[in-house]
Amino acid sequence: MTRHQGFREASPRGSTAAKIRALAAQGQSRADIARALGIRYQHVRNVLVRDEEKAKKATQSSNATTTSGKRARIYVGPDRRVVLPAELTAALGLEPGTVLFARVSNDEILLLTREAVTRRVQALAREFVPEGVSLVDELLEDRRREVEAENRHG
Repeated sequence: MTRHQGFREASPRGSTAAKIRALAAQGQSRADIARALGIRYQHVRNVLVRDEEKAKKATQSSNATTTSGKRARIYVGPDRRVVLPAELTAALGLEPGTVLFARVSNDEILLLTREAVTRRVQALAREFVPEGVSLVDELLEDRRREVEAENRHG
């Protein structure tokens, strides 16, 4: 019996993806899995990368749930300073010196991290920039035309 036949026998019954996952869990390399199952390396890679992406999204989703559920009572001190409780700053991974952006809206104060502001600005830009349009390319083309016009007119 060859080395690869042993893999095939050790793999579970079921879909090819299930076999790929089982062999990967045993510590087999992608190339060995592909050879053992008689499939292309790219197929193995796609299954494992897709699983990694799903796991990453699930982790991000659970982190968003846990951080958005944090609540605390905060007091304004005599000098009008506000101190954020450690559990809130820890939930967002804030360190001393981190810059937060504040916004007042309808009797509410919203504190945003730099990342949150960036996400909001990008989402806003996506609303106004059509899919497939590169603002950078358009700006460069405008600049080229301006330079050409200056060169022609002196």
